[in-house]
Amino acid sequence: MNICVVGAGHVGLVTAVGFAEMGHSVICMDTDPKKLALLRKGKPWFFEPGLAPLLVKNLKKKRLSFTDKIADGVKKCPILFIAVGTPPLASGEADLTAVEDVVRQIADSATEYRLIVEKSTVPVETGRRVKQVLGLAMRRKIQIDVASNPEFLREGSGVEDFFHPERIVIGVETARSRQLLEQLYKPFKVPLVVTDIASAELIKHSSNAFLSMKISFINAVSVLCDKVGADVSRVAEGMGYDSRIGKSFLNAGAGYGGFCFPKDLEAYIRIADKLGYDFQLLKAVKQVNDGQRKIVVQKIERELWNLKGKVIGVLGLSFKPDTDDLRFSPALEVIEMLLKAQASVRVYDPESMAGARAMLKKSVAYAKDAYAAARDADCLVLMTEWAEFKKLDFKKLRDLMKQPVLMDARNLYDPDRVRLAGLRYLGMGRGGDSK
Repeated sequence: MNICVVGAGHVGLVTAVGFAEMGHSVICMDTDPKKLALLRKGKPWFFEPGLAPLLVKNLKKKRLSFTDKIADGVKKCPILFIAVGTPPLASGEADLTAVEDVVRQIADSATEYRLIVEKSTVPVETGRRVKQVLGLAMRRKIQIDVASNPEFLREGSGVEDFFHPERIVIGVETARSRQLLEQLYKPFKVPLVVTDIASAELIKHSSNAFLSMKISFINAVSVLCDKVGADVSRVAEGMGYDSRIGKSFLNAGAGYGGFCFPKDLEAYIRIADKLGYDFQLLKAVKQVNDGQRKIVVQKIERELWNLKGKVIGVLGLSFKPDTDDLRFSPALEVIEMLLKAQASVRVYDPESMAGARAMLKKSVAYAKDAYAAARDADCLVLMTEWAEFKKLDFKKLRDLMKQPVLMDARNLYDPDRVRLAGLRYLGMGRGGDSK
């Protein structure tokens, strides 16, 4: 099948490479010449485990090509996936300018039947607006269907998620669009949820909002744990064995980040507001999440007494491990707070250093590894649970540091093991900060 994917971002590129690996002929369109130049050489412009070799393989087999013209894809491909960015506006609503622009270009170029599929995360009723734009922009009497096929690709495991999804959701309105998408996804032996477009759009936003809620719930519990001397890790373990609750996303820490959860939650709140419903539950989720960064800094300040002039080492900058994505990263927010308190900050991340230099203030120092970040530091803060940080030599850290204080903002470490090495352990809801 000939497929066009519009947008070569974290969703679009993984989707394009994935379909090509399945044997389809894929055209991936993007307007950024620097990205296209890298991709045509087989080099992803962002870090995603397993993506680079598949990109190279499918370029060589000529199943994947890149273009800067939507018309190239419209001419050859009956299915066009829209995977462009939908960044937040100042109001919190999703900016759908790029989506509208793509739809207008497709309407201008199409000469025969085409299926436009929403792949980007968009607010409910976007499908209706897409059809409205098509109705006004079409100059030829041809049928163009609209469908929704929300993505569930997690950064850091996007390739794995593409080939091994837990479910596939498609929102359709015609038998023809349903048949095309069912044929495309036939090789996947997972539940296929077929519904209307609005329901498919809400499935995506509701899923992300619910997961955000689980994270904020356990983070709120962690605050109580600190106050009564309980361990949130054990509380979460006990809760997680209940099949109605489950263990996933019950990890207390500095809160969620990245481009999806914060943006989608805010957009969902704004959607509800526009529809006349005050979604107070989601507003509380956001409030709890925002407060976690402040708690991290407060714990450090309480331990060091004053932050002014103190050297703070920060391990991890990306919002989660196995990605170099810094968007809405909790680590960057914590660093900004530390700098505002006039602390000196030294950082290290395995994959995000180049991006950090472009985003952080020049006053931040960059270390070559975790131990260099810890040298002469008054406190070392673990912000992203990269695999290499799990193997740190705590005794070596203690000997390098000016004050042996470890702030574990992701509850990655065993507090007793850290203390045994001579370090002062601070966690999130571990109930032992006073030990």
